[in-house]
Amino acid sequence: MAQIEYTEENWDSGRWPNISWKEMACRHTGTCHVDPVFVDRLQKLRNEYGKAVRITSGYRSPEHPAEASKPGKTGTHTRGIAVDIQVSGLDAYMLLSVATAMHFSGIGVSQQGDAAGRFLHLDDAPDAQGQPRPWVWTY
Repeated sequence: MAQIEYTEENWDSGRWPNISWKEMACRHTGTCHVDPVFVDRLQKLRNEYGKAVRITSGYRSPEHPAEASKPGKTGTHTRGIAVDIQVSGLDAYMLLSVATAMHFSGIGVSQQGDAAGRFLHLDDAPDAQGQPRPWVWTY
């Protein structure tokens, strides 16, 4: 998987009509280093799901507070191969079904608290020692 640095100017909105640069860029630094193949898969997920999705976190730079506290700073968000999507209830179940059928390798499920804090994490990380893929977890 190869990360490419995207800006608002070079974001391919024709290729990814339902995914914006703004939602994929790091909320902390404004940079956006994502794998275009991963974004292709997100667009396909959106097409198959048939509804809009709200990406609350895409790329995270190593300086992002959520990443800076992690050892090694090489999480899936930092590698441009992960997103968190705000979704709850039946919509979460339906999106989870589509993501599973599409073989996303990492699926994190957080469905506690109010609807604004509920999400699905999706990533395309390869197998790692001690963490075979596919991998599903809850928060």
